[in-house]
Amino acid sequence: MRFNKKVIESTVVAGMLVTMTAITAVSPQAQIPAGEIIAFKSESSVAGVFDDLAFVHASAGVDFSALSVSREKTKTITVSKAAKAEEAPKLTAEEQEWSTKLMANVDETLNVRTQPDENSELAGKLHRGDRADIVEQLDGWTHIVSGNVDGYVKSEYCLTGAEALEFAREVCGVKATVLTTGLRIRQTPSEEAAVYASAAEGDKLNVKMDAENADGWVAVDYNGAGAYVKAEYVQVGIAYGSGITIEEEQAIIKAAREREAAEKAAQMKQAAAQAPSVTQNASVAASVDDVTLLGALIQCEAGSESYEGMVAVGAVVMNRVRSGAYPSSIYGVIYQGGQFTPAGNGKVASVIASGVSGSCLQAAQQAIGGYDNTGGAVSFRRASSGISGLVIGNHVFF
Repeated sequence: MRFNKKVIESTVVAGMLVTMTAITAVSPQAQIPAGEIIAFKSESSVAGVFDDLAFVHASAGVDFSALSVSREKTKTITVSKAAKAEEAPKLTAEEQEWSTKLMANVDETLNVRTQPDENSELAGKLHRGDRADIVEQLDGWTHIVSGNVDGYVKSEYCLTGAEALEFAREVCGVKATVLTTGLRIRQTPSEEAAVYASAAEGDKLNVKMDAENADGWVAVDYNGAGAYVKAEYVQVGIAYGSGITIEEEQAIIKAAREREAAEKAAQMKQAAAQAPSVTQNASVAASVDDVTLLGALIQCEAGSESYEGMVAVGAVVMNRVRSGAYPSSIYGVIYQGGQFTPAGNGKVASVIASGVSGSCLQAAQQAIGGYDNTGGAVSFRRASSGISGLVIGNHVFF
């Protein structure tokens, strides 16, 4: 563009009123909305004014690339509105702490790799509720440290900052760790309040986040009810976990298997100790009527129990027949006064009249044949009677 020299020489710019028609703030510390009137003082020519504007652009970070300029007779122009910097929201101490933390947003576990590569070896695992320190953010991966685990996790399965904090509160919960023995758990936040119970050092109490705050007290849960403990005797924090290495995981699995095997061995030993000692005595001569009578008694006493329980009732009768302290016949033992209630009240006779079940007859024959699974017992009572002895089915034999 060519200018008339005379026009340029005759034009002395004393001041410029600059009306912004489009402004882009290059620096977040100097944002000026479009349409603002900016006062500008210059003793320069038109070209000099734009040189000065360029200086302002460079120093303040404001883009004057698109604007309109009009001339006025005033010698000075003052700023009508200064650009204000936007202040970043202040973070709490807890939020600042979590700005470099990470939570695994998974249902179960998140693999930690030795390298930021899905084909690299496993370094360990983060379980749901584990927290990790962020070492470095990479393209799609995050380098973390958690417990003894040092490796890389896929960023898409993680939460950081405020989201991680909220997730931890929801998933892990907030716990109050007791710092002294005998800490009283009170019904209300008062030294005079009734005491629910006492907590031991190291106990972890669930903090009730929705409870009403009370100075010097922490609201906790006690068996579903609201309670309070003195704040000076607990340490409150999110109960997050830490990652484990593959070696640590294998050790945990091994310990669990060993514990399970030990528990099974103990159960088998206990079952063996409680198992009835079976002996085979000499058989006793008996008629069909004797078998039917014993079978009827068995049906009355243990007809709804296991076969072993049926045989045990028959064995008691036969142990009495052999003992010499009782009548020497099946009929005499069963109908001895005050011994077997079903015999005295007519139930045995009723069962015989209607027919004895096959399993009870078989149990009677086995008992008469000398089979004894009671260890020589000559009496039995209901297991609920509290009498000590060998329990088979619903009876205790002694």
